[in-house]
Amino acid sequence: MKVVGVIGGSGLYEMEGLKKVKAIKVSTPFGKPSDEYITGMLGDVKMVFLPRHGRGHRLTPSEVNYRANIYGMKKLGVEWIISVSAVGSMKEKIAPGHIVIVDQFFDRTKARASTFYGNGVVGHVEFGDPVCGCLSGVLYDSAVKSGAIVHKGGTYVCIEGPQFSTRAESNIYRSWGVDVIGMTNIPEAKLAREAEICYATLALSTDYDCWHTTEESVTVDMIIATLKANVAMAKEIIRHAAPVISAERACKCASAMKYATITDRKKIPAKTKKDLKLLLGKYLS
Repeated sequence: MKVVGVIGGSGLYEMEGLKKVKAIKVSTPFGKPSDEYITGMLGDVKMVFLPRHGRGHRLTPSEVNYRANIYGMKKLGVEWIISVSAVGSMKEKIAPGHIVIVDQFFDRTKARASTFYGNGVVGHVEFGDPVCGCLSGVLYDSAVKSGAIVHKGGTYVCIEGPQFSTRAESNIYRSWGVDVIGMTNIPEAKLAREAEICYATLALSTDYDCWHTTEESVTVDMIIATLKANVAMAKEIIRHAAPVISAERACKCASAMKYATITDRKKIPAKTKKDLKLLLGKYLS
């Protein structure tokens, strides 16, 4: 059975056709996930939803326990994660309401645990192409079928937040050629790669950040109004995408950690081996 995870807002699981819906609490060696996972069946595909900021939006981007969230997805058998994320547009052509299927990230975060490694074990995973090309392709095709205005490819600069950018910061990021700006997809994408889960992003443009001098500066009210319309479109895209995701993973995501660990296996502490068994057990034996 295909198991597809969705990380995003609280209401994404409220979609037409989702059956056998239930909430599941998951424990992890890395603490508590953001909330209970909501599972259900969309046709013959098992779906696993997680509100990134907790139901009621209780967690700042820096307070989200990204390691626990991804570990919980892995524990529930998820092999594909669709990240649904509100972003600011850094280019005129990406208007509020548009969707970007990003293919690169630029990490400007500074206060987040971004790896499962540590505590006596060291590894380095390949991250040159940080999203799954196969899953991104499915999302793009599904967005087109859903009638979205969608842009294929783009760079997402991830900032710490929770404050929005200054105009100086926004203009510097634009000079780097980035396409959208957000606060949540890093370290989420890094951890998904370490968990050998295919990961791709539906970036929902809600505003022009603060660089666009002919537009109002970004406000929470502006974001929420646009986001509601975008979320309805995201649900439609997910409904189209889930059935056509290939059950056989031909991408490199499924074996990303095969050669990543460099620590002498005999030197890895027993507790660390136990904590990472779900993720690395087949490579540490």
